[in-house]
Amino acid sequence: MNKYRPNAGIVVFRNDGKVLLCERVENYPKRWQFPQGGIDAEETPLQAAVRELREETSVTSVKFISSLAEPIRYDFPPEVKNRHPERQNDGQEQYWHLFFFYGQEDEINLKTAEPEFRSYQWVDIKDTPKLVVEFKYDVYCTVAKNFSELIKEYLQKK
Repeated sequence: MNKYRPNAGIVVFRNDGKVLLCERVENYPKRWQFPQGGIDAEETPLQAAVRELREETSVTSVKFISSLAEPIRYDFPPEVKNRHPERQNDGQEQYWHLFFFYGQEDEINLKTAEPEFRSYQWVDIKDTPKLVVEFKYDVYCTVAKNFSELIKEYLQKK
């Protein structure tokens, strides 16, 4: 058993620099997060990111910008482990990717085959850590710190 589940995290931003943040369907506090999902054995983290983004949000009109050089690990708290006893992992090892969204707003469709999100919003990346569950706070701080400058740079060159 792998102690940490390989996972692809996806940050999508648009022309105004705001990032896509989605609200999970489960009822618990601070259920906002970036799209993310498991990496299948035959996939690279980037391939998984593209697939998960499509599966969770229907979004395909994106341009790949960058990835974090190293994955970020976090541990599941006991209440999450108890809620999902089928998961044998202690946490996740996330490979984060940044994409620019060039599509139209109506491309975003959360009513997918297996819905994971009930709504979405566009927010400043620096605000995302305070909107997520506590055990992901440090991950989102790191992601925001690393991707905020890349977002600005990309939009200035565009």
